Amino acid sequence: MTGSEDSPSFRLAYVPGVTPSKWVRIWNERLPDVPLTLLAVSLAEVFDVLRRGDADAGFVRLPVDRTDLSAIPLYTETTVVVVPKDHVVAAVDEVPAEDLADDIVLHPLDDTLDWEQLPGRPAIERPATTEDAIELVAAGVGLLVVPQSLARLHHRKDLTYRPVTDAPESRVALSWPEDRTTDLVEDFIGIVRGRTVNSTRGRSTAQSQPKGESQSKSKGSDKDNARRKPASGKATGKPTGRSPRTGSGAPKGTKRGKPRRKS
Repeated sequence: MTGSEDSPSFRLAYVPGVTPSKWVRIWNERLPDVPLTLLAVSLAEVFDVLRRGDADAGFVRLPVDRTDLSAIPLYTETTVVVVPKDHVVAAVDEVPAEDLADDIVLHPLDDTLDWEQLPGRPAIERPATTEDAIELVAAGVGLLVVPQSLARLHHRKDLTYRPVTDAPESRVALSWPEDRTTDLVEDFIGIVRGRTVNSTRGRSTAQSQPKGESQSKSKGSDKDNARRKPASGKATGKPTGRSPRTGSGAPKGTKRGKPRRKS
């Protein structure tokens, strides 16, 4: 594994809709001497950015080509349909995809959803980007089905969105080149997985001791301590001033004292 000294800073890419601020804040608290640089990257470019080494890791949308990239799925987003505020869909809390059958549903080239069958009627041309599609929705050309984070990212006062109950969902993951799993990447993995700064699963523990060694040593130490220091209440040849039945050295689930008389 490459040491963190090879990277004076940590470069984190992220695709539209992902908000990395929470993880960045934790990074700055734990590693204040290692600056983190954020790179906003399009969905079409993010994997090339990782492969070229222009970023150490990135928040991406699945699927990920596992041939040369590693990935940890983080969360799944709600899928919504973006509509004008005066559209009939705006009057309901949620909508099934089949209820969009009579509408033109835009399908941008950077669509993040894995459709088996697209809902609604297709437009004459596909918009180049989700942002372009949003403009077309505002112009009354059609509707757009996207992950909720993208609907929020491109929010407009004249548009709203509602969940689509049976649409495919987009999953966000942390990805990085498999052959460049550096110490800093391991640190960031620990942060996104919610490990505490003193977690025994952190890389510092893993590097200082071979796998399983710390556990076996700990068990051996417990046995040695048990031989050196008898359990409270256990017979030692010296009076303890305590009734045997109050001792705490008995195996769990057992009782001491007089045996019961058989009936």
